[in-house]
Amino acid sequence: MVSEMKSPLAVQGLCKNYPAFTLQDVSFSLVPGSITGFIGRNGAGKTTTINSMLSFVRPDAGKISFFGMPWDENEQEIKAKIGFVSAGMTYHTRKKLKAITAVTKAFYPEWDDGAYRKYMGVFGLDEEKTPAELSNGMKIKYALALALSHGAELMILDEPTSGLDPVSREELVEVFLNLKDEGKTVFFSTHITSDLEKCADRILFLQQGRLKADDTLEGFRDTWRIAECAGEIPQEIAQAACGKCRTKDGYTVLVRKEDAEASAVREASLEEIMIHLEKEADRE
Repeated sequence: MVSEMKSPLAVQGLCKNYPAFTLQDVSFSLVPGSITGFIGRNGAGKTTTINSMLSFVRPDAGKISFFGMPWDENEQEIKAKIGFVSAGMTYHTRKKLKAITAVTKAFYPEWDDGAYRKYMGVFGLDEEKTPAELSNGMKIKYALALALSHGAELMILDEPTSGLDPVSREELVEVFLNLKDEGKTVFFSTHITSDLEKCADRILFLQQGRLKADDTLEGFRDTWRIAECAGEIPQEIAQAACGKCRTKDGYTVLVRKEDAEASAVREASLEEIMIHLEKEADRE
């Protein structure tokens, strides 16, 4: 785990209890200047984790620090260094972007008009337009432009590509890679794992409120293999199975690399790993 003093975000032992759901002992830290994908099915606890990190809800246990600083004692300083973007964010739909920007910049003493103009140009945004005139993808880009204009070094994004068409998602992935090139740290939750295949350095896999994996993208994928079975699943594969899915001709079966027969398996995509593990969890 990255040293807490050097990590843009460090989470230790985070817990949050609801009547029908428990987020249990979630711990991780981010590497500066990297892209971390936070994956899991809807309801796994991704948004609860982010809301707890940002004090939108009060966790029942755990320690959270940004750039080595705890939130409660350093809220204003931390807010100046992070940007939060959610697919569910809303603005005054009929106000022009320049009016929204004028209100936003008043909250940030370090606001940089030059950076604002730069990102509005890079993202192809016209501040004479209103949010009602923007596509969902452009709304996300506008939220990013605001965050980057007050010097945010860490971007926290909750399902930013959800509901976007493939072209818009591809454009946002390129934005994330460009932010990484600028030394920014990007943390984003998603259930659209194909986006992460293109840009993530690290993967955090949350399942039923528990962190099941914290690894590099390559390391996480290399842990698993897919066996494709026509008809019934052979006994030796069934014994090693960590999840199975029906296909038109039979089954695909997820097995650990060390349990795989080299001649009978192939590499697994991030989406295949998550789906197979989730279906196995449903069966347990």
